[in-house]
Amino acid sequence: MEHSSQESLMKHSNSITYESPYPLYSLAISHSPYRVAIGSFLETYNNRVDILSFDPDALTLKPHLPSLSFDHPYPPTKLMFHPSNPNLLASSGDFLRLWDLRDHSVEPLSVLNNSKSSEFCAPLTSFDWNDIEPRRVGTSSIDTTCTIWDVDKGVVETQLIAHDKEVYDIAWGEARVFASVSADGSVRIFDLRDKEHSTIIYESPLPDTPLLRLAWNKQDLRYMATILMDSNKVVILDIRSPTIPVAELERHAASVNAISWAPQSCRHICSAGDDTQALIWELPTVAGPNGIDPMSVYSAGSEINQLQWSAAVPDWIAIAFSNKMQLLKV
Repeated sequence: MEHSSQESLMKHSNSITYESPYPLYSLAISHSPYRVAIGSFLETYNNRVDILSFDPDALTLKPHLPSLSFDHPYPPTKLMFHPSNPNLLASSGDFLRLWDLRDHSVEPLSVLNNSKSSEFCAPLTSFDWNDIEPRRVGTSSIDTTCTIWDVDKGVVETQLIAHDKEVYDIAWGEARVFASVSADGSVRIFDLRDKEHSTIIYESPLPDTPLLRLAWNKQDLRYMATILMDSNKVVILDIRSPTIPVAELERHAASVNAISWAPQSCRHICSAGDDTQALIWELPTVAGPNGIDPMSVYSAGSEINQLQWSAAVPDWIAIAFSNKMQLLKV
């Protein structure tokens, strides 16, 4: 990773852009063969997921096959490939859905409804696939619950009332430990071995300011990051010292929408937001009194809604803005 402080992070040759007919939001990257799944964001029932083929050597990003695009009910709030199987894709929205990517078609595998009492499901805001035990997927919902699925069996392993208000994001740490953030303004950690208790490790300084996203540092599980609604800050937490952030990254000029830790470094994180910028930060061992400046800056054409720094392609960061999906070489 090279320093290019306050300069554009990417030269044109180090970015690849795909233009979609639709506004985009969700995206995911698979391990080899490298595929990128992108989800439309249309305020209608009928939405689309397109599967793109990514060749990092030839610097190409193109539709895999027209037949590997499929209709999706409502905009997918998140897309994720199975941690080790590039042919298995999950999506969240009205339900948790699993899709089988075959050579010339995409087949729906299962539709998982976390409501025990209704054929309808409260909308799912997000989910996370457990990369240590991939049979587990955790979903977060506006009905205040987190549901842990055994997707191999298609059954609920456990369901918890996780917060007092809508749950907006969920992230696995260890095989049986996950965390979530909510409209109630708290970050809570849960252990499946002790379902009666959770640990609140952070609460919004302004009461009832929702926390929208959560990212757990897979290279160093002591650290996680969260963002507040309508805030330009990225809050870095150390779970050993709850309540007080270890750092607050405040160089965005507008609301932050997405955060992602580097998959290969415990000290780097990327954030992106309404100021059209994606910033890469290197967290110092000791934060200085004047705050932290980003080590790299990239400006997109419009507000960045989503970003992924995938372990599948650790040299690339994917961002979504307007109707474009861009891969940036870091």
